[in-house]
Amino acid sequence: MRLHPMHPAAWVLDHLHSTGWHVLDLLAFTRASTLALAHREGEDPVVLKAGFGSNHVLAELDEDTRRAAYGFYWYAEMTKTERALAREDFRHEIAIARAAEGAEHVVPLLEEGSTDRFDWYTMPYCTGGSFRPLLTTRTAGHDTAAGLRVLADVAEGVRTLHEHGIVHRDIYQENVLIHDGHGLITDLGAARRTDTPRGPAARGPEVHWPPEYATSYDTATPAADAFSLAVLVYRYLCADIPRHGHSRLQAAPAVLRPLLSAALAPEPKDRPEMSELRDGLREAAQPI
Repeated sequence: MRLHPMHPAAWVLDHLHSTGWHVLDLLAFTRASTLALAHREGEDPVVLKAGFGSNHVLAELDEDTRRAAYGFYWYAEMTKTERALAREDFRHEIAIARAAEGAEHVVPLLEEGSTDRFDWYTMPYCTGGSFRPLLTTRTAGHDTAAGLRVLADVAEGVRTLHEHGIVHRDIYQENVLIHDGHGLITDLGAARRTDTPRGPAARGPEVHWPPEYATSYDTATPAADAFSLAVLVYRYLCADIPRHGHSRLQAAPAVLRPLLSAALAPEPKDRPEMSELRDGLREAAQPI
């Protein structure tokens, strides 16, 4: 795969190619990372995530190209210290993914490595894509139970992360992947170990984030993941963002209504355990 040389992902894909990776497709390019579908000679394709995004590109361009780049894409010029911290954050993500090894319904780390400029790791390719289309393409006759089964799988995956002492902190539709009808949780970049504060005290707001992120993001507990998953379930079933007293909750199956209402409670201590959400989702997905 070849991109326009001024495309901000071109540098990282060229660098991957020079280290033996054949890039089939650019899946995502963000401020902090690059995701590509890639393979080595004679091997099956995997998703490769590199800790290198648009915030890093400017520093890798020569002076003449850098001047042109300002007019082609928006770039953030990071200091050497900021880039080092970004690399350390990505290494933390790899370490968390490694710690979650064996967790069912969590996209596993397959391989990890480094170049002189960035680190990378690989994951299986989930052919069903993310959960996003299930939020935006609901039609008459849609199999709601299939989506609930995916979300129940995710609840089990997150519960297992909690067992491993990990809080995900960023559950939403893009971080839920589907493969052979099963749901998996991915992207541990925001995750923290429950025994170690991580990140700023205050973050937000985002639609899927619980209110405590405004004051205690760095010490968020598993209850934060319960809130975020409940937001996703509510959006899927009720076609709305939970607000104004969860006014559309009647659109959800009866077995889920009290669970969703409790999981969306402002106080973390009032929310159910992830296992309760998993069980409720599984029950709601059963044929009547």
